[in-house]
Amino acid sequence: MTRPANLHLDILPHRLAVCRLPPDHPVPGWVDRLSFWSMTRTADELSIVLPEEAASPQWRQETGWRVLKVRGPLEFGLIGVLAQLTVALAAGGVTVFVLSTFDTDYVMVRDHDLASATRALTGAGCTVAGARG
Repeated sequence: MTRPANLHLDILPHRLAVCRLPPDHPVPGWVDRLSFWSMTRTADELSIVLPEEAASPQWRQETGWRVLKVRGPLEFGLIGVLAQLTVALAAGGVTVFVLSTFDTDYVMVRDHDLASATRALTGAGCTVAGARG
């Protein structure tokens, strides 16, 4: 197992919403047509992350999230990828919401914290690319 070298992140163009629905809420059938989404069901909730414009106004939601994608794929044996990122962001006073997939990690920050997040990550030795857009 190895530690990650200099991590490269890309700022994705999406503004996302993190939504909370009841645990027995049906999965919306239209989400598979979206360009970016993630869903987790537990005994307590159905959590959906998706572009803001796709979130139903009836859902409880937190909007204004931007995505920093760690360039991958990352090996499962890497140690401390999220720690490296979240420690730097915490030191910069930036709140995060994290999603992980088989290939990589996605760190979400509030839109108004994107510049601070970029500074914190580059200060920690990461490379951040992508338009503020």
